[in-house]
Amino acid sequence: IADGATEIGGTMPINTDGGLLANGEPIGASGLRQIHEIVRQLRGQAGDRQIPGEPKVGFAQLYGAPGTAGATILT
Repeated sequence: IADGATEIGGTMPINTDGGLLANGEPIGASGLRQIHEIVRQLRGQAGDRQIPGEPKVGFAQLYGAPGTAGATILT
């Protein structure tokens, strides 16, 4: 993290749209918000948040109510 690996230009960009807190943590829509950002990144439509190059894979993870979790991988 300290070397910038998780930033937009890093080797493993994370929360390219600022994450849940930056988006108001839309309860009930958090997972959809994450998928929306991944789709925009994979299509090259993320504007100033676009990951350099041509991203090929996106991963979203969500934890909801106690005992509820999900993960999605998009290519």
